[in-house]
Amino acid sequence: MITTKESPRSVDETVARLERVIAAKGLELFAVIDHSGEAQAHGLTLRDTKLVIFGSPVAGTPLMQANPLAALDLPLKVLVWDDDGRTKLSYVPPADLAARYDLGDQLAQRLAGIDEITDAAVAT
Repeated sequence: MITTKESPRSVDETVARLERVIAAKGLELFAVIDHSGEAQAHGLTLRDTKLVIFGSPVAGTPLMQANPLAALDLPLKVLVWDDDGRTKLSYVPPADLAARYDLGDQLAQRLAGIDEITDAAVAT
């Protein structure tokens, strides 16, 4: 399952806002991967698509200690993309990640912040 939210801003503006929210929360921005920019650099066309990778080693390490395979989905990722002129943010919901790696409720709470972060990024 994937959670998708609509942003009232462009992809670039939404990514910038997401970066500000991540910084304000004291989280680490690991990377922004510009999929569409890389495609264009190789003569290909792709709708505006950027992947924002962020998290907290303090929050994520216990998840990977509980189940090393959780590192496949950590740090957290939010895809910001253009859908025919509408900007959307998509990510794997925290409950799905917790279930995928059989994390208990206490550990699952460490993932819940992605909902608040993305809500703040798309707020008007």
